[in-house]
Amino acid sequence: MSIEPQHFHHVLVGTGQATGTLIAGLPDDESIAVIEGGAVGGTCVNVGCTPTKALVAAARVAQFARRAGAYGVDVGNVSVDFPAAMARMNEVRHGSRDGLTRYLAQKPNVTLMRGWAAFTAPRTVRVGETLVRGEHVYLNVGARAVKPAIDGLDDVPWLDNASVLDLDALPAHLVIIGGSYIALELGQVFLRFGARVTVVEAGARFLAREDADVADGVRQALEAEGLTIEVGTGVRRVEPLGEGVRVELADGRQVDGSHLLVATGRRPNTDGLGLEAAGVATDDRGYVVVDGRTRTSAEGVFALGDVNGRGAFTHTSVHDAQVVLDHLQGAHDPRTIDERPTVYALFTDPPLGRVGLTESQALAAGHRVLRATKAMRTISRAKEMGETQGFVKVLVDADDDRFLGASVLGVGGDEIVNLFAVAMTAGMTTAQFRRAVLVHPTVSELMPWVLAGLQPVEAA
Repeated sequence: MSIEPQHFHHVLVGTGQATGTLIAGLPDDESIAVIEGGAVGGTCVNVGCTPTKALVAAARVAQFARRAGAYGVDVGNVSVDFPAAMARMNEVRHGSRDGLTRYLAQKPNVTLMRGWAAFTAPRTVRVGETLVRGEHVYLNVGARAVKPAIDGLDDVPWLDNASVLDLDALPAHLVIIGGSYIALELGQVFLRFGARVTVVEAGARFLAREDADVADGVRQALEAEGLTIEVGTGVRRVEPLGEGVRVELADGRQVDGSHLLVATGRRPNTDGLGLEAAGVATDDRGYVVVDGRTRTSAEGVFALGDVNGRGAFTHTSVHDAQVVLDHLQGAHDPRTIDERPTVYALFTDPPLGRVGLTESQALAAGHRVLRATKAMRTISRAKEMGETQGFVKVLVDADDDRFLGASVLGVGGDEIVNLFAVAMTAGMTTAQFRRAVLVHPTVSELMPWVLAGLQPVEAA
């Protein structure tokens, strides 16, 4: 006996950050099915932004306390109660997850279905024994950590970005394979909590997506705290060592640790979705192919967030949802994901904020580039706070006086970079940007003044 599908105006598969934005913008008189097989909230709330930034905050407090003497403050010996720090992290993330769950439950037009979805036909998915069909279907299923092909990995206990958050005791020596942003943020956190930390990066360059001067600045700050970073050497094999693990590097050296964290990349959660039955195309890495409005190759099916490969961040996921709403509502000037500049942050301490093109990208694209830099140690507010590591670098197109990109490595860099993101989105020239009057004393007030140092950059 065939099962008749339940019909909805909108079917949302996954509950990452795009889902809440979509639901808030869809009409209240249209029915919505939300399907989730895991924890409500997706990566950001459960194993990403929310818990990790709670840990970053705790680690920063510990480091401030250790440095208190430099400010004339005596706090005595500083120690970290690791279980208490993890409990606070869980309180924060569970509160966010529970809040989203309550929000879904209170919406009379929303039906939350628990289970894993797979297409059986165009715009029709099976959830357990239930068939669900939508006029519009939105894939918001995220991505997960990649398990690399390392000899011996199946024979040792190892952690990924999710399971590392379930530790109940501080590692004595955490060895991290991969030099990703996840690796560096968590590496610094555990270092500040009191662990020894070694990061092993197989690539020839540290933070290869950044310009060399920016990457070097991040590395110097981390190594100054005691983080060990091995670059340009892969892992030949891993093997058990008592209750810990031995990591044999490609150059023959060995690193012995109590715990192993693997942070070598992520892959989209598209396997198991039955995309062929829906007519949804993917690229050779498994990401759903979309256009500038997040539309897939299948009529009425959209892909948002990490799964579309057009931005692996919460803010790009939310923007994807805003783009969809513009499209559905017939906005006069609809947004597209093609037009947004790349913007993100590395939440180490000091943080790195990045927007637009790097210097090497701008030159490779044929721009005539003007560059201005300013060291944090020359900015009064940074000196007053005792936070003088890092620098600001701004790139400008010499032909139209508009911003090409910016890197802000230093105190507040993750916030300050948003000034440049707004300027780029608005198409502001540097002449217009420099007219702004900003609050003194702040670090951000110096951003217009940085531009006084613009100089031509010669292509290599």
